[in-house]
Amino acid sequence: MKITRRFTLLAGAAVLSGCAQKSKFRSYYGPEVTRIVINKGAREMFLLHHRRMLERYDVDLGFAPAGHKRFEGDGKTPEGDYIIDRRNPNSAYHLSLGISYPNEADIAYARALGKSPGGDIFIHGEATALGFLKPDWTAGCISVKNREMEHVYAMVRNGTPVTINA
Repeated sequence: MKITRRFTLLAGAAVLSGCAQKSKFRSYYGPEVTRIVINKGAREMFLLHHRRMLERYDVDLGFAPAGHKRFEGDGKTPEGDYIIDRRNPNSAYHLSLGISYPNEADIAYARALGKSPGGDIFIHGEATALGFLKPDWTAGCISVKNREMEHVYAMVRNGTPVTINA
Protein backbone atom coordinates (compact mmCIF):
# COMPACT_ATOMS: atom_id res chain seq x y z
CA MET A 1 0.00 0.00 0.00
CA LYS A 2 2.85 2.41 0.78
CA ILE A 3 4.43 1.91 -2.65
CA THR A 4 1.13 2.61 -4.42
CA ARG A 5 0.58 5.76 -2.37
CA ARG A 6 4.14 7.00 -3.00
CA PHE A 7 3.76 6.30 -6.74
CA THR A 8 0.45 8.18 -6.82
CA LEU A 9 2.01 11.17 -5.06
CA LEU A 10 5.02 11.20 -7.40
CA ALA A 11 2.81 10.87 -10.49
CA GLY A 12 0.60 13.71 -9.26
CA ALA A 13 3.62 15.92 -8.62
CA ALA A 14 4.95 15.21 -12.12
CA VAL A 15 1.63 16.18 -13.70
CA LEU A 16 1.43 19.38 -11.66
CA SER A 17 5.02 20.37 -12.47
CA GLY A 18 4.27 19.90 -16.17
CA CYS A 19 1.30 22.22 -15.83
CA ALA A 20 3.45 24.83 -14.13
CA GLN A 21 5.80 25.23 -17.09
CA LYS A 22 5.52 28.58 -18.82
CA SER A 23 4.12 28.62 -22.30
CA LYS A 24 6.05 30.31 -25.09
CA PHE A 25 2.75 31.85 -26.20
CA ARG A 26 1.98 35.20 -24.61
CA SER A 27 -1.05 37.45 -24.78
CA TYR A 28 -0.89 41.08 -25.81
CA TYR A 29 -3.67 43.64 -25.37
CA GLY A 30 -1.79 46.88 -25.99
CA PRO A 31 -1.67 49.21 -28.98
CA GLU A 32 -1.37 47.64 -32.43
CA VAL A 33 2.14 47.29 -33.83
CA THR A 34 1.81 49.26 -37.07
CA ARG A 35 5.46 48.95 -38.20
CA ILE A 36 8.70 47.19 -37.38
CA VAL A 37 11.93 49.11 -38.00
CA ILE A 38 15.27 47.33 -37.96
CA ASN A 39 18.51 49.33 -38.03
CA LYS A 40 21.21 46.88 -39.03
CA GLY A 41 24.18 49.13 -38.22
CA ALA A 42 22.97 49.76 -34.67
CA ARG A 43 21.76 46.13 -34.28
CA GLU A 44 18.36 47.27 -33.00
CA MET A 45 14.71 46.59 -33.75
CA PHE A 46 11.76 48.82 -32.86
CA LEU A 47 8.09 47.89 -32.67
CA LEU A 48 6.06 51.02 -33.39
CA HIS A 49 2.47 52.14 -33.03
CA HIS A 50 2.46 54.80 -35.72
CA ARG A 51 5.28 57.12 -34.55
CA ARG A 52 5.32 55.91 -30.95
CA MET A 53 7.90 53.33 -29.92
CA LEU A 54 6.36 50.40 -28.08
CA GLU A 55 9.45 48.21 -27.70
CA ARG A 56 13.16 48.18 -28.55
CA TYR A 57 15.30 45.06 -28.92
CA ASP A 58 18.97 44.31 -29.58
CA VAL A 59 19.30 41.97 -32.58
CA ASP A 60 21.74 39.62 -34.24
CA LEU A 61 21.87 39.49 -38.04
CA GLY A 62 23.26 37.35 -40.85
CA PHE A 63 26.89 36.23 -40.58
CA ALA A 64 27.92 38.79 -43.27
CA PRO A 65 25.60 41.67 -42.31
CA ALA A 66 27.02 44.59 -44.33
CA GLY A 67 24.98 45.38 -47.45
CA HIS A 68 21.68 44.19 -48.89
CA LYS A 69 20.98 40.49 -49.36
CA ARG A 70 21.38 39.67 -53.05
CA PHE A 71 21.78 35.91 -53.31
CA GLU A 72 21.03 32.70 -51.49
CA GLY A 73 23.82 31.82 -49.08
CA ASP A 74 25.46 35.27 -48.94
CA GLY A 75 24.82 35.57 -45.18
CA LYS A 76 23.38 39.06 -45.53
CA THR A 77 20.20 40.40 -43.97
CA PRO A 78 17.98 42.16 -46.55
CA GLU A 79 17.43 45.92 -46.59
CA GLY A 80 14.24 47.59 -47.73
CA ASP A 81 10.50 47.44 -47.17
CA TYR A 82 8.76 44.13 -46.60
CA ILE A 83 5.83 42.74 -44.59
CA ILE A 84 5.34 40.00 -42.03
CA ASP A 85 3.73 37.31 -44.17
CA ARG A 86 3.71 34.14 -42.04
CA ARG A 87 4.15 32.74 -38.54
CA ASN A 88 5.88 29.57 -37.36
CA PRO A 89 4.99 28.52 -33.81
CA ASN A 90 7.14 25.37 -34.19
CA SER A 91 10.29 27.06 -35.46
CA ALA A 92 13.68 25.50 -34.75
CA TYR A 93 14.50 29.00 -33.47
CA HIS A 94 11.86 29.10 -30.70
CA LEU A 95 9.22 31.14 -32.60
CA SER A 96 9.46 32.98 -35.91
CA LEU A 97 7.77 35.62 -38.04
CA GLY A 98 8.36 35.42 -41.79
CA ILE A 99 9.51 38.46 -43.76
CA SER A 100 8.31 38.76 -47.37
CA TYR A 101 11.85 38.69 -48.84
CA PRO A 102 12.44 38.36 -51.76
CA ASN A 103 10.29 41.04 -53.36
CA GLU A 104 9.99 41.53 -57.14
CA ALA A 105 13.10 43.73 -57.32
CA ASP A 106 15.16 41.21 -55.31
CA ILE A 107 14.07 38.38 -57.62
CA ALA A 108 14.75 40.38 -60.79
CA TYR A 109 18.26 41.38 -59.64
CA ALA A 110 19.27 37.82 -58.76
CA ARG A 111 17.76 36.32 -61.92
CA ALA A 112 19.55 38.87 -64.11
CA LEU A 113 22.79 37.41 -62.77
CA GLY A 114 21.58 33.81 -63.04
CA LYS A 115 21.35 33.30 -59.29
CA SER A 116 18.70 32.58 -56.67
CA PRO A 117 17.79 35.46 -54.34
CA GLY A 118 17.26 33.02 -51.47
CA GLY A 119 14.36 33.29 -49.08
CA ASP A 120 13.07 32.13 -45.71
CA ILE A 121 14.07 35.32 -43.91
CA PHE A 122 12.56 35.50 -40.42
CA ILE A 123 12.56 37.40 -37.18
CA HIS A 124 13.15 34.60 -34.69
CA GLY A 125 14.52 33.51 -31.34
CA GLU A 126 17.83 31.84 -30.56
CA ALA A 127 19.03 28.52 -31.91
CA THR A 128 20.27 27.51 -28.44
CA ALA A 129 20.41 28.95 -24.96
CA LEU A 130 24.02 29.93 -25.76
CA GLY A 131 23.03 31.95 -28.85
CA PHE A 132 24.13 35.18 -27.19
CA LEU A 133 27.78 34.06 -27.28
CA LYS A 134 28.24 34.70 -31.02
CA PRO A 135 26.88 37.85 -32.68
CA ASP A 136 25.57 37.84 -36.24
CA TRP A 137 25.20 34.09 -36.50
CA THR A 138 22.07 33.71 -38.67
CA ALA A 139 21.95 32.92 -42.40
CA GLY A 140 20.33 36.33 -43.02
CA CYS A 141 17.56 36.50 -40.44
CA ILE A 142 17.01 38.82 -37.49
CA SER A 143 17.34 37.17 -34.07
CA VAL A 144 16.33 38.28 -30.58
CA LYS A 145 16.45 36.46 -27.24
CA ASN A 146 13.78 33.77 -26.84
CA ARG A 147 11.91 35.58 -24.06
CA GLU A 148 11.83 38.72 -26.23
CA MET A 149 10.64 36.71 -29.23
CA GLU A 150 7.68 35.51 -27.19
CA HIS A 151 6.58 39.12 -26.76
CA VAL A 152 7.30 40.05 -30.39
CA TYR A 153 5.32 37.02 -31.59
CA ALA A 154 2.34 38.04 -29.44
CA MET A 155 2.46 41.70 -30.50
CA VAL A 156 3.02 41.48 -34.27
CA ARG A 157 0.35 40.40 -36.75
CA ASN A 158 0.65 39.17 -40.32
CA GLY A 159 0.60 42.12 -42.71
CA THR A 160 2.68 44.36 -40.43
CA PRO A 161 5.14 46.44 -42.52
CA VAL A 162 8.85 45.91 -41.87
CA THR A 163 11.55 48.44 -42.80
CA ILE A 164 15.13 47.17 -42.67
CA ASN A 165 17.73 49.95 -42.81
CA ALA A 166 21.48 49.63 -43.38
